[in-house]
Parts: sequence; structure tokens; C-alpha cells
Amino acid sequence: MSRFPASQLYFIIPLLGLCTALFVPASPETSTVLAEDLAVNEDEYLFHDSHFHLTNYVQEGTEIRRFLEIMGDKVGRSMLCGIPLQQQWMHANTGDFAPTYYTQTDAPLYYYSFTDAIIAHEYLSLTPQERLRFDPMITGFNPTDMYAADHIRRVLLMFPGVFSGIGEFSIHKEFVSSKISGEVATLENKALDRILDFAAEVGMPVVLHCDVNTPFPRPNQDPYIVTKLRELASRHRDATIIWAHIGLGRVVRPVEDQVGMLERALANPESKNIHFDISWDETAKYLVDSPETIEVTANLINRYPDRFLFGTDCVAPKTQEQYLQTYHIYAPLLEKLTPKAKHLLLKGNYERIFDKARKSVRAWEAEHVKR
Repeated sequence: MSRFPASQLYFIIPLLGLCTALFVPASPETSTVLAEDLAVNEDEYLFHDSHFHLTNYVQEGTEIRRFLEIMGDKVGRSMLCGIPLQQQWMHANTGDFAPTYYTQTDAPLYYYSFTDAIIAHEYLSLTPQERLRFDPMITGFNPTDMYAADHIRRVLLMFPGVFSGIGEFSIHKEFVSSKISGEVATLENKALDRILDFAAEVGMPVVLHCDVNTPFPRPNQDPYIVTKLRELASRHRDATIIWAHIGLGRVVRPVEDQVGMLERALANPESKNIHFDISWDETAKYLVDSPETIEVTANLINRYPDRFLFGTDCVAPKTQEQYLQTYHIYAPLLEKLTPKAKHLLLKGNYERIFDKARKSVRAWEAEHVKR
């Protein structure tokens, strides 16, 4: 990989530094069992996966018991979600070629709510002991729809004892947002406010994809999205928000120096309810691109170890080698972390957030599900 130009390094430092400013330090009975109750030694695993998709953009994927084999003795627990969007196969566009990813066609994407039923079905096919390794997530809703929160509530009531959180779902996403017909999702949408209000009520963490900037910004263009994300967190201080990929993406990358803008926009100690997810190999390529960026990233995680989670963002893997790819890319970064920071990044923060969520959601269900 090429090294960062100096101008990009100046940006990645404040981008990662926004943590300093913005982020200060099946059956219900079965699902409430926590990590310490697992029949295996958690220390033997490399990590817990805070970001994983069992299915792809055409709702096909890895059978869950096959995924357990892929996790093997390397991964202890994993959040479990589908993809909330379905890629349309438009014959007029790609002919007999059936696209399975959004970059393979110009055809639109549309929201696909049945993904939540697929995840619930897969999870419930497991034994009670096997279920302990997963935290299923609700993601099959349109975040611009004021009824989205009602969908989440309905899924919880229909599948008690299954789900732990919400997401991953997207607000701003390169090459994706523009392919979805209808109202454009934004961080100021009242429908998103309803989702986060309900998440806080139930105690469900929310994994939110929101690019930190536009794909091809003009020089010195302030990423307005960062300000709006800070405002969203401030409006929903009781909601646990996990910002997927630190807002980076395939082409949404560090740009020229924006230190002053980031300090003004993100110096808000009341936004400690947001955590950083450094999942995805497309994110890793920026964070381990040079010794300088590795050092900057490691120092930040070491200072604020309880604000970061590791995830693969792998989609329907076929092999363990494919599944562990992102973890191995991060090896140079992991070597720079203190033992405490490494543990919290790879396992501890996952256990803290999702163990709490399991208890909270099961308690809410006990009060609202009619027996």
C-alpha cells in the first residue's frame, strides 16, 4: 500500500482525534446468559466480532452452522445481521448476469424487511448453547420512515429472546444512498430520532453507517456530516451508538487538513455515548497505511480504550481465511496497543455493550410480550 501524503496524514490525525473531543471517556431465559457463562474459555479466542453480515445484497449467505465452523476457535461471539437492502436484478441493465453487489449494476436498491425474519430463523435453528455466541440485530427497515421504530418493536414482540441491537443500517453511504428511491436518509430525519428514542428505551445498541464526508469533496470542504453526527448524539444521549468504520469507506478517505473545523464541531464531552467500530478492510487500509498512521491510531486507542470495537464487516464468508482477513490486516496496529487496550478493543467492549443489551432487551420483552 502507498503511504499517506502529508496532507492526508494531517487529516487522519484530527479525524481519529475526534474521539478525544467527541467521545470522552432464543428463549429469553437462554439469551440472558452472559459471556462468563459460556462453556469455553473466552481467553482462547482472538476476538468477538462487532460487525458481521450473515447474508449479502441479494439475501443469500452462509448457513449459520457453517458460520460456527468458520468462527471455530478463533472468534468467540459475533453480532449477527443481514443486509437491509436488496439489489434489484434489472435485465435491461445487466442481462443474464445476476448482480450480487451494489457496484455491479446501475439498477436500484430497495429496503428488504424480511431480512430480520431470515436472521431470526437462522438463530433459532441453533441449540441454546450455540445461541450464546451470537447477538442478532434488527436492520430491515427504511430509516426515513416514521414507522421504522414500529417495525423494530414489532420484530421484538414477534421474536422474543432473539435480538440484542439495531443495525447495521446506513444514512450516508458512498454509491449506495443515491441508488435508493424515495426520500434520502439524513441525520436530521425525525424517523431516525424515533429509532434512537426506541433504542434507548429498550437498551439496544445501534450500529450506524454514516460516511464522514462525501466521496469526492472539493479541497478544504468542511464535512458537514460530522457536525450533524455530533448533534444526533447530543439529542440521544441515552442511546448507545456505534459509528461503523469511523465514517471511512472505499473512496471516502482522509482529505486535506481540517483540524480547526473538527475541533470546533466535535469538542463535545456530552457525546460519550458514541463508540468507534474500526471494521472493514477498506477502513483498515487507511489506519495501517504507514508507520505514522499506525502510531497515531494506536496512541488514540491506548488513551481511550473503552471507545473502540473491532469487527470484520465480512459478508457471507465461505472460508475462515476470508473471514479473518481484516483481523490480520490490523496486525501492525494490534502490536502497538497496550494489553488493556487490545483486550477492550477485541473483546472487552463487545462484552460490556452486548451483555448489557441482552439484559435490557430481555427485561423489556418480559414486560411487553403477551404470554
